[in-house]
Formats: sequence, structure tokens, C-alpha cells
Amino acid sequence: MTIWQRILGVLGYAPSSRLAFHADEDLLQSLQTIAEREQRRTGEVVFELLSSALAQRQVDDGLVAHWQFLSPREQQVAALTCLNFTNRQIAARLMITPETAKTHVRNVLRKFDLHSKAELRRALADWDFSAWLQ
Repeated sequence: MTIWQRILGVLGYAPSSRLAFHADEDLLQSLQTIAEREQRRTGEVVFELLSSALAQRQVDDGLVAHWQFLSPREQQVAALTCLNFTNRQIAARLMITPETAKTHVRNVLRKFDLHSKAELRRALADWDFSAWLQ
């Protein structure tokens, strides 16, 4: 049984299932190299990598769901916050009061279930907010 067949089995796909994976030689070689370096079976490495990728995907999907729950103004404030704007700078840019900017930040943090702007920046660190500068 190949690594891919075992993975499919773990994921609940029968051998006759139409789902198929194609792995090129470079990918297979990389997996084998990692396994040898860590003195583990290749299947264990593959399972760990897939599990990690799936967990990260769930986190990413959760962040997108939170983002979509924000109002358009809260999205603007969140983007500018992630671009390291202060509440005063956000207020000036959006022509709102600093207190209103602060309220929007507080609402964004609550909706993301976070406690600080730094946590928000870390959570969305991989997102590209450069379009919000225009």
C-alpha cells in the first residue's frame, strides 16, 4: 500500500474512490528526506504535515469568517490597524473622531475574540492590506 493510499484511507476514502493524488518526484523525495533526517517513517511525516496544514486551514477559515462578519467600516479600521495606523491616524484618514475609531477597534477585537491590536496584527499577519492604503 502506498503512502497516498494510506492517507486516503485515514481520510475515509475507499480504494475505489475517484479522488486521486498526484505527487511529483521532487515532493516524494522531499518527504523521504525529511523522514530520514528525523528518523521517522515517511507516512508519519506525511500525516503530520497534512494534519498541520488542515489545522492551519481551519484557523484561516475562521479568520475569514470573522472578517466577513465585520461591517465595511470595521474592515477599514481593522485593515488600517494591521497597517500600524494609530487610532488618531485612522480617525483622520476616515474623517471620524478618535473615539469612534477606538470604538470600531474595540468592536473588531470583540468580533475576532482578541484582546489587543497586537493580537489582531499577529492573527492577520499573512494578509495583504496594501490596497487599503489607496
